[in-house]
Amino acid sequence: MDSDTSSSDQVTAFVSYRRGDRERAVSIIETLEDKGISVWWDGLLAGGDRYAQTTEAALETANAVVVLWSGDSIESHWVRDEATRGRDRGCMVSVSLDGTEPPLGFRQVQYIDFSGWKGGSSEPQFTELLHAIEHVAKEPGTELTFRPASAGKQGGISRRAILAGSGVVALGAAGVLAWRGGIFGGGGADGSSIAVMPFENLSADPEQAYFSDGLAEELRNTLSLNRRIAVAAQTSTNSFRDGEETAMEIAQALGVSHILEGSVRRTEEQLRVSVRLIEGGSGFEAWGETFERALDNVLDVQSEIAALVVDSLVSAIGEDARAGTERVGGTSSADALDAYLRGVALYELAASEETDRQALAAFEQAIELDPDYAAAHAARARVLTVIGSAYAKGKDLAAYYDEALAAARRAVESAPELAEGHAALGLVLANARLDMAGARQPYDRSFELGFGNATVLNQYGIYASQVGDFEKGREAVKRAERLDPLNPGVFRTEMVIEFAAGDYEAATRAANRALALNPEIGSANRFLGDIAYLQGDIETAKARYEAEPMDILRLPGLAIAARVVEGEEAGDAALAELVESYGDNSFYQQAQVLVQFGREDEALAALEAGRAAGDSGLTLMLTDPLLAPIRQEPRFEAVSASLGLS
Repeated sequence: MDSDTSSSDQVTAFVSYRRGDRERAVSIIETLEDKGISVWWDGLLAGGDRYAQTTEAALETANAVVVLWSGDSIESHWVRDEATRGRDRGCMVSVSLDGTEPPLGFRQVQYIDFSGWKGGSSEPQFTELLHAIEHVAKEPGTELTFRPASAGKQGGISRRAILAGSGVVALGAAGVLAWRGGIFGGGGADGSSIAVMPFENLSADPEQAYFSDGLAEELRNTLSLNRRIAVAAQTSTNSFRDGEETAMEIAQALGVSHILEGSVRRTEEQLRVSVRLIEGGSGFEAWGETFERALDNVLDVQSEIAALVVDSLVSAIGEDARAGTERVGGTSSADALDAYLRGVALYELAASEETDRQALAAFEQAIELDPDYAAAHAARARVLTVIGSAYAKGKDLAAYYDEALAAARRAVESAPELAEGHAALGLVLANARLDMAGARQPYDRSFELGFGNATVLNQYGIYASQVGDFEKGREAVKRAERLDPLNPGVFRTEMVIEFAAGDYEAATRAANRALALNPEIGSANRFLGDIAYLQGDIETAKARYEAEPMDILRLPGLAIAARVVEGEEAGDAALAELVESYGDNSFYQQAQVLVQFGREDEALAALEAGRAAGDSGLTLMLTDPLLAPIRQEPRFEAVSASLGLS
């Protein structure tokens, strides 16, 4: 929405607020007007205007009714009346000035938390507000989803997160901003969709939480194999772990028809698992079951629960009657499962080299107990690739990559239908071997098999962006968004795809959604900085680069900006800092900077050095707009061809 929008097409907004919030309200109003929106508020009333009549006319004709909630305004009858009319017209947009939840009667509509807004038009909260106003202006009556913002635990952010497709998240102040017709595809939940909530650990030992969490995730993986059932992914369901939302609110927020809750009590010899299936629309329990078994029968319990869910959600079971009731690539050993679940919990921490190596040891223990445990081989391949990339050098690095490749191939051989196995093989071939052509077949196969697995789809989307297959990438990420709508990593992948495709508007929108869910997510600010830089807005670019939490991404951006703003000497000093900090692990980033410095021969030499060193950054080179000036150079084409990118 540009400021030169014609008056006939101009979007109009009615802003409702309480007088005590006037200062914050005026700041929002002025920023909206700067963006070309015509705003009506009571400050426009002339001395002789009849307040009620004038207000009612504006309220009935505005494209959007923006309600500014606060601890004071929720007590205002005027604000509630105006909000009611906006809600009934289907054009209400809720904003919380101080984090206060809207009052009863308005909580079915999402709100945008402005408590952390500093007044900038490019901040994620304001971008979401613009998007919301534009959305209801175009489609009045659109249903919106709501869930209060909640804090989450932020894991470490590093190159490892990008390499591994990590879904580590912390829900930020903006909370869940998921529009039906946006994330949820416009339809409401169908009758065969489910969210498996984290199982509660009722064991005496709190350290057993990995087992209850892992059991729930294994159940999600099993159910996702049935093409008739849409299963919400772990990141989105886990965001409700400590909240007070009802099953109906969770179902609405995730766009699913059913919720499965459970608890696990585990002793040295006995296992007790209680589960209940809840209808999301009514909140009523469809059924509940308790399974008491010897501990080594945990796998039978998992299959029995899955079978009950499938029977409940799929009305007509045909030839695929068992689809979604047995874990592909699983194990028959309860001890191997336990070791595998410990490994998954440690790997997902993404905390340190120590926890990564502990995860590796746990996966290797699982494989020792069951040599044909394909899921454990796939997980081992991923963690070996991560350890090699993040912590190893020289001969040690090559050894890790060799082991990772062997583990991925073993996973595929042991379970040819395991999507995670093919995805792991693609990951190793692309990032460890820089064999992008060789990675295509396993990645394509993972896409075919992983239709219900958001993590697999997310990884495929990254690969598709790297090889320029943008439509396939978009298809994968849209599926992932449907399954995992609260995962900022999914929107980060959409950002990467659209940036590579040259659709900077869509990339910006996706980046801001990722930041709204997790303000600390890596790479989003770097990409927004690149977009601003490529569009000639160096001040915004510099600010975005400075906000990027990942050093390996922040330093190249600051070097580029420093040269433009402060001159050649400052740019060279910033580039030297990058080289000193990351050395041979930054050849690709050095090439990006050198191209923008106009030193194209040096940039090409950096790419060639990166190829010799096995720098996984080179997987981005085909579609990176920062390298566009050298893309037609024979030396560039030679490096690209050696990766199988051309």
